[in-house]
Amino acid sequence: MINWDAHFCLPQHAQADFSPLKQLHAAGVNYVSINVGADMNPVSQVMSVIAGYRATIAANPERYRLVSGVDDIVQAAADGVLAIGFDLEGSMPLMEQPEMAALYAQLGVRQMHFAYNRNNSVADGCHDTARGLTPLGLRVLEAVNQAGIIVDCAHTGRLCSLEIMAASSKPVVFSHANPFALVPHGRNVTDEQIHACASTGGVVCVSGLSWFLGSEQPAAADVARHVGYVADLVGVAHVGIGLDICISQKDLDDTPPGAFDPAWWWPEAAGYRAGRAPAFVPLDAWKALPLELRKLGMAPNEIEQVLGRNMLRVARATWR
Repeated sequence: MINWDAHFCLPQHAQADFSPLKQLHAAGVNYVSINVGADMNPVSQVMSVIAGYRATIAANPERYRLVSGVDDIVQAAADGVLAIGFDLEGSMPLMEQPEMAALYAQLGVRQMHFAYNRNNSVADGCHDTARGLTPLGLRVLEAVNQAGIIVDCAHTGRLCSLEIMAASSKPVVFSHANPFALVPHGRNVTDEQIHACASTGGVVCVSGLSWFLGSEQPAAADVARHVGYVADLVGVAHVGIGLDICISQKDLDDTPPGAFDPAWWWPEAAGYRAGRAPAFVPLDAWKALPLELRKLGMAPNEIEQVLGRNMLRVARATWR
């Protein structure tokens, strides 16, 4: 059994402490996708983070392994090592060059958004004006498909996400997004988006953030409730877990350099609370998830699908 967490955030800093990943592994996770940058991060910061994370992984082969394929994940699990891949939250680090996708894939990026909350030259963010996928965006999509990177529509505008899913030659995921029908936040996804994702063979991975779960102190039971909704809507084959736990560490400032305005990226009018961070499910929520899913009536094989096999299927269909 492979447990797959589709999105996790350490500090965007080359010296980030990987200790939380040891806790995640101890809680039962076999593969985790770690964010290495977003649209607000300049390429210099993204590259520094990738280099720093790769160095930490290489220095600790008994604990971590940067993987490029599903067989690597299976072997890492057998060896008792946490398998790791990287993800980008937005296409701006590609610098409007579709060919950058292949370079990022070589560096370990296995999953990528096209926009983060706000519009860019490629795609729409979920908190901005709807335009749809741009001509450049279509070229980027083709390049990302060709590079073997999983297409991720979390943080993407609804119209744009539907266009991405219609045009992608590979399955598309929402790596950390919850049903809008349960919690009407702009970052959550509508039934139409969930159906479209399933039609690509993709997976909606449920987030563990309080804002999107509708719980001030979120727990595994809250995650399971959202999993159950997606499973009931489109089938258990199209739901997974991406808890989106974000770790901050003392003395590590990962604020993007330059003119960075948090209120622009996370507008209060869209449901964010100025000066107040969200609450996250605890790292050991992974230990409680099987029981909570059993309470929903899921069989053991269905629980295995949700906790990892569905994302393994997407990776097999996508990674080169």
